[in-house]
Amino acid sequence: MILLTTPSQSPLIGELTPPGDKSISHRALIFSSLARGESQIEGLLIAEDVTATANACRQLGALIELEGGHTRVRGTGEKGLKAPGCALDMGNSGTAMRLLAGVLSAQPFKSELIGDESLSRRPMRRIVDPLSRMGARIETSPGGTAPLCIDGNPGLRGIEYHLPVASAQIKSCLLLSGLYAAGRTCVIEPQKSRDHTERMLPVFGVQLEQPCCVTGGSKLTAAHVNVPADISSAAFFLAGAAIVPGSDILVRNVGLNPTRDGILRVLQAMGADVEVGNHRVFGAEPVGDIRVCYSRFMEGITIPEEWVPSLIDELPVIMAMAAVTSGTTRIRGATELRVKESDRLSVMAQGLTALGVRLQEYEDGIDITGGGVQGGEADGAGDHRCAMSFAILGQVANGPVLVRGARQISTSYPEFAEHLLALGGNVKVQAVSPPV
Repeated sequence: MILLTTPSQSPLIGELTPPGDKSISHRALIFSSLARGESQIEGLLIAEDVTATANACRQLGALIELEGGHTRVRGTGEKGLKAPGCALDMGNSGTAMRLLAGVLSAQPFKSELIGDESLSRRPMRRIVDPLSRMGARIETSPGGTAPLCIDGNPGLRGIEYHLPVASAQIKSCLLLSGLYAAGRTCVIEPQKSRDHTERMLPVFGVQLEQPCCVTGGSKLTAAHVNVPADISSAAFFLAGAAIVPGSDILVRNVGLNPTRDGILRVLQAMGADVEVGNHRVFGAEPVGDIRVCYSRFMEGITIPEEWVPSLIDELPVIMAMAAVTSGTTRIRGATELRVKESDRLSVMAQGLTALGVRLQEYEDGIDITGGGVQGGEADGAGDHRCAMSFAILGQVANGPVLVRGARQISTSYPEFAEHLLALGGNVKVQAVSPPV
């Protein structure tokens, strides 16, 4: 899929509610499938990544019914998972693969986790090594990537593990395996990563011990989960409102988890006009409404490295925003971007350079000097967040921007182009490349 964007002739104006949070949706489905009884999920994200998780959970024995925005899951209970009849295809979702690997490592059957070309390049030794210390039996490709062939071992042992990098996926994988392991499993982080798992497990009746520990044999019971709108999806329109002249956007029901709200700190530090209100709680997650208006005083900043875990998924659109602010924006401590759905540092650097942006790429970050964007072509390289970032930047370019490699937008935000158009943006979806 290709997106053709042209500069907005009018501001971005209006209200929207982005789709449900992808990270929370994965966890809600997996936890509900492991729980005893019937769980209710409101606001589940309906997109390819989460559909892959739902299909895998069905293959493992859970009953999942979706009606509108309401999802019912009849779980299998603590020992009710069944061996799947074929490989579990996780599509593009690293979250689904890593979390389910933790669960399946402890089951009394064999299983295999596979993914698409992008997921099959992502590093999996970061979960395989600590799981192996617990007694898991997992084989990967020679390069330490998927497919993961798991010979389940119900005799796992709890461990204390110090994460080499802040990663909610690794942490959650180990906590889920720890629910089945003998003794305690504790995960120690160098920096705080997103904590959706720690917030959701108590909703399903599992109590965590400090600092981040679970006890083997803890049982999940059915629960009611409300999934807030995804701040990572909202970020594209928040950034767009800040840089498209005259814009005024209100984004409703957005998750404001403090391990995920770094994009708001960056917007405010750069000089954006940001208001957050209507604070409330959905289950265990804080939620609110975010209003962003255009600001002509946006300036580049040096993003503190300690902020990076709380905005890791928003860095591509922050880079796009930096291209049209005054001064230089500096990002460091973001090596993790190189092992996402793409090498996001490289993909964004190449795309921005093609659009005439001055920058310097580093192993763990980038310096971007603002000053305007030319029309041209940018390749999202099959990465949904990079493609959407280029589409937002196209609203303020000095000519049309053709965004290639945009098909994977459907993994997290199928309505993206529709929502951008509804707010006054200019974007067309093309199935094939136009003639040169």
